[in-house]
Amino acid sequence: MRDWSPVMGLPLWAWLFVLPSVLGLVCFVLGARLERPLRPLWKVLDRVYLASGIISACFMCTILGLIVAQMISRWVGFALPGTTEFAGYAMAATSFFALCHAMTRGAHIRVSILLNATNFTKKWLDIFAVFAAAVIATYFSRYAIKANGFSEMLNDRTQGQDQIPEWVVALFRLDFAGIAEAGDKLVYTPVWIPQLAMSIGTVLLAIALWDTLYRLLVTGTNPIKSEAVE
Repeated sequence: MRDWSPVMGLPLWAWLFVLPSVLGLVCFVLGARLERPLRPLWKVLDRVYLASGIISACFMCTILGLIVAQMISRWVGFALPGTTEFAGYAMAATSFFALCHAMTRGAHIRVSILLNATNFTKKWLDIFAVFAAAVIATYFSRYAIKANGFSEMLNDRTQGQDQIPEWVVALFRLDFAGIAEAGDKLVYTPVWIPQLAMSIGTVLLAIALWDTLYRLLVTGTNPIKSEAVE
């Protein structure tokens, strides 16, 4: 972790791993006494996870729209370059934005043979599993953001046929002053733009897992409930 630069006087790994672990220890010690003050925050986070799932669904509809547009363009003999690449970007965004929503809905695969063995294993193995998953997701999200930054720094561009207006790139950079200057000139898509979905999705997954751990420690029950399939 030599490349984890300090932030506000502490190394980044302390903020990402030590501080959340300490908060988990506080939740374990105080238990149910924290449930009431944390409920408003839990409601906000639940809405964030739902919004992420809605965004994922919108990107899935985008994939359908691009495929239909490509089919129609072939029928009428009109070239529509870049649809394959944009559909791939939308598919990646669909997957990553769906991670936290699917996890909170119990859609991820969980092997529960050992968890259901005894009440002891059900409690402590569940805590360990969620904690380990939160640490791994946090590690993944950190390097997803780092990859995003490297792509922007290197000005890495797509090798496909997809091109977007230059003002869109300025908009994603939050360069509002440069939007008018950029104009409608088409440029090859910077790789860091579709990579944003990966960074945001992994961060939301890490937050959802730490949130799940805290709820488990405070309430004593895992908030993730698998949906019943009839």
